[in-house]
Amino acid sequence: MLSNGCRAHIFKHWSVNILRARMSSLDQDQNLHPSCRDKTTVSSDSSDTHELAKEPLQGLKLASHAVLEKAKERGRLKCSKCGGSRMFFCYTCCSLLGVSVQEIPLIKLPVKIDIIKHPNETDGKSTAIHAKILAPSDVTIYTYPCIPDYKKDTVVLVFPGPGAVSVHDMMQCLHDMTDSRSHGSSDEPCIKRLKSEEVQGAPHTADNPGSGTPDEAKDLKSRVYPLQRVVFIDSTWNQTNKISTDERLQDLLRVELKMRKTCFWRHQKGKPDTYLSTIEAIYYFVKDFHEQCLAQEYDGEYDNLLFFYSYLHAVVKKAKISAGKC
Repeated sequence: MLSNGCRAHIFKHWSVNILRARMSSLDQDQNLHPSCRDKTTVSSDSSDTHELAKEPLQGLKLASHAVLEKAKERGRLKCSKCGGSRMFFCYTCCSLLGVSVQEIPLIKLPVKIDIIKHPNETDGKSTAIHAKILAPSDVTIYTYPCIPDYKKDTVVLVFPGPGAVSVHDMMQCLHDMTDSRSHGSSDEPCIKRLKSEEVQGAPHTADNPGSGTPDEAKDLKSRVYPLQRVVFIDSTWNQTNKISTDERLQDLLRVELKMRKTCFWRHQKGKPDTYLSTIEAIYYFVKDFHEQCLAQEYDGEYDNLLFFYSYLHAVVKKAKISAGKC
């Protein structure tokens, strides 16, 4: 007959194994973007999942996770293209598995997104695929060393470091760069604008360009919306240097997402919690862009970028609680 001490040891060992098994299953299907604690939540499909929806994932306006719950119950499926065993989607082929495109939210982003992925980045641990599946018409993933030729006054790189500006100051810096080019001036660092210098009502000006010629209207709109594309690096922090220092990205204005903290369950040991996962970085950028650059009230327009992320976060959290890790 087992003693109480032996029973406790066996139960603890059993719980830990369950957690490892669940985490291993998720690990095969999902990295940190150098740059989450804001309002976020999981959908209200089940009470026990809702109880796990504590900070940082609260308050999001998400589509129902019921379709993911059903797919999870059915288990992993074999991708018809690559043969890999996957849950929800194939991160290699960028295709859905066990769910249809009609069952997930599709999002229209306010700006085009390019993701430069490190060739050694593990596909199954990256959240970049979330963005591609949920906003397919606005997101493109490139594998380094493949990098498009960018126009420096219409594209920004979201990456921290010396000279990086906030989303709030980004548009003015792009305007300054465009003005310098049009006047034939030499490149000069942009000057951060004061709040009193903000151009109020810019989105309305672009939508109502006035009675000028079509060319004048087009030029005005391009000046109001100089930003055409945003670049993100998808890799572990230790791998970012090779991409971030590439000469093809050196002339791009760098934007830093400040005051944001990650809630990624694969947080890199020894790195600050301001290093966001790729999908977190994209979400916070477009949210800030909507509020600070377009000067529009945010009403959850891009919350579904975290559709898969918030669900997986809840699953991992629940598994940790079951194993006594929380």
